[in-house]
Amino acid sequence: RGELDGFRLLTPQTVDAMAANHLPGDLRTFGSPVHDQPDNAGVGFGLGVSVVTDPDRSGTPSTPGTYGWSGAATTTFWVDPRHDLTVQFLGQVRPAAAPTFLRELKEFLHEAVAD
Repeated sequence: RGELDGFRLLTPQTVDAMAANHLPGDLRTFGSPVHDQPDNAGVGFGLGVSVVTDPDRSGTPSTPGTYGWSGAATTTFWVDPRHDLTVQFLGQVRPAAAPTFLRELKEFLHEAVAD
């Protein structure tokens, strides 16, 4: 929550504000047409990150409050505060929508840490 190796980078309140959904709905219904993807159901938007609001609707295993972002060429990161888990994946595959390994990675990790 904003601290690394004993050095405070952000206040916990800043991290909480960043990782809170600021949309009245989810990315799929409220975002631009590019965000109208099935995986964006149940996913809101914080301050620079996506935020899982309803894991059952999101289509990928996660916990409420998980936040992160994906970029071009299959790069992604996410933070699951409930499991104290941070994942960073830097791929170089285009188009990003074609491979299924990111979903498989999320499923594998979620199974490994789920309580």
